[in-house]
Amino acid sequence: MRVLLIGGGCRGLALAERLVADGHAVRAVTRQEDRRARIEAAGAECWIGDPDVVGTLRYALENVTILVWALGTAAGPPAAVAALHGARLEMMLSKSIDTTVRGIVYEAVGTVAPEILQAGTGQLRRACELNEIPFEILTADPADADGWAAAARGAIDRLLGV
Repeated sequence: MRVLLIGGGCRGLALAERLVADGHAVRAVTRQEDRRARIEAAGAECWIGDPDVVGTLRYALENVTILVWALGTAAGPPAAVAALHGARLEMMLSKSIDTTVRGIVYEAVGTVAPEILQAGTGQLRRACELNEIPFEILTADPADADGWAAAARGAIDRLLGV
C-alpha cells in the first residue's frame, strides 16, 4: 500500500515513520526542497508540490492507495487557506477518481477556522459518496503529534479493512 501525505508537518512525519516501519510506502508532499532530507530520513519518498497548485500533485497520485489531506493547520492568507479546503480539495478529489486511490483521510481539526473545516468535510462527503470512495474524517488533536499519528494510522487501517 502507498499513502500520499499532503500536509501534516512533524505529525505527518511521525505517521510516515509508523507506516514505513510496517512495510508501507509513503509519498510525502512538500513545497520546499530543503525539507527533502527530513522526509527521506523518515523513510518516505519526497514529492515537491503545492496543494495550492493541484496540477503539481497530479502525478503524485500514481500507485497511491490512500490519500491523506492533512491541512487542518495550514497557514497563510485566509482566502488561500479556505481554498485548500474548498476549490483545491474539490479539484484534488476529482483528480483522484480515475486513479488507484481507494480511500481518503481528511483532517477536520486544527488551527483553520472551524467553518472552513466543516465546509471541507461536507465537500469530501459529497464527492466520496457520489464516487463511492471510502473516507475517514480525522478529528485528533494536531498538537499531540503521537496521538494524531496513531489516530491517522487507525483511519488508514479502517479504510483498508485491517
